[in-house]
Amino acid sequence: MGSLGISAFAVKPVFALENKMVKPVLLSTWDAGIAANKPAWEILKNKGRALDAVENGVMVTEASQNCCVGLGANPDRDGFVTLDASIMDEFGNCGSVAFLERIKHPVSVARRVMEKTPHVLLVGEGAQKFAVSEGFPLEPAELSEDAKKSYRDWLKQSRYQPVINIENKQHGPFAPSQINGEWNHDTIGMIALDMNGNLSGSCTTSGMGFKMRGRVGDSPIIGAGLYVDNEIGAAVSTGVGEEVIKICGTHLVVEFMRQGMTPEEACKKAVERIVKRNGAKAKDIQVAFIAINKQGEYGGYSIQKGFNYALCTPAINNQLINPKYLF
Repeated sequence: MGSLGISAFAVKPVFALENKMVKPVLLSTWDAGIAANKPAWEILKNKGRALDAVENGVMVTEASQNCCVGLGANPDRDGFVTLDASIMDEFGNCGSVAFLERIKHPVSVARRVMEKTPHVLLVGEGAQKFAVSEGFPLEPAELSEDAKKSYRDWLKQSRYQPVINIENKQHGPFAPSQINGEWNHDTIGMIALDMNGNLSGSCTTSGMGFKMRGRVGDSPIIGAGLYVDNEIGAAVSTGVGEEVIKICGTHLVVEFMRQGMTPEEACKKAVERIVKRNGAKAKDIQVAFIAINKQGEYGGYSIQKGFNYALCTPAINNQLINPKYLF
C-alpha cells in the first residue's frame, strides 16, 4: 500500500470522472481509522465485498484497549462497559446491537443479527444471549487499567460534561481521556465502495463515557448513526449521538445525495440542520458526517474544527483528511 503515515492534511476530494466510477473507496472516522483501514483495504483491493471490509476493519478498533471503543472503554456511571454497533449491506439488510456487555466484537454480533434473525436490533441481555449462542465468548467483566483510573477520577466529581474534540486535544482519540475532570466520547464508523460498485457500512462504539446506565446513542440506530442505499450512497456519523438521532442524520445525508448534492455538500447540509435546531448551544456540540456516493465521490463535514477521517482510494494511500467545518 505504500506509506501509512498518519499526519493529517487538507485535500480536495478527487471526484469521479463523468460516467466513470472511482473504486474501491474506503472512509473511516478519526485517526483510529488508519489502523482499521488496513485490513479493510486489503479486502477491497483484492475484489472482496464491501460488507466484509467494513466488518473486519472496525474489529481492529474493537480489539484495541482504549477508552473509547471496545471492552477497554470508559464505563457508564455505574461502572460497566456497554457497547453498541450496527452494520448494513448493499441490499439494504441491516443489523444492530445495543447495551451489549462482555462481548469483544459487537459489530460481528450485529452482522449475525442481520443474517440469522428476522430482527434488526437486539439489546442488553437478549443481545448477549444471542451472541453466546452464536459462539462469541463472554469476556471478563473487569475494566481496563486506563478505564479504572478514569472511573475513579470521575467519581470524585461525578460530572457528565463531554468536551468537543477532547480526543484530539491530548494524544489522539484513543488515549486516556480525562482532561480537567472532563471526558471524551467517540465512535469509529466505516463506509466502503467495493470493486463491484456495491456499498456497505459499519459503526461501533462504547458511547459516551460515564453515560447514564442504559443510554444508547446513534451508532446502532439505522438511519441515525449509519445508512446505506446502494442506488445512491452511504453515510456514517460521529459525535453527540442524541443530536444525530433527532435529525435521522445519515438517512438525511443520503437523501440529500439523492437530490444531487455531492457527499461533502450533503454532510454540510445535515450539519447545518443540527446547528439550526440548537442555535447558540451548537457551539458546545460536535457532530460530523462522512459519506460516499455511488460514483465513488466522497466527503465529510463537521460542526467544529478538529474532526478528521482516514481515506483510501486508488490514488490515496490511507491518509487522514481534515474536512471543512462550520465553526
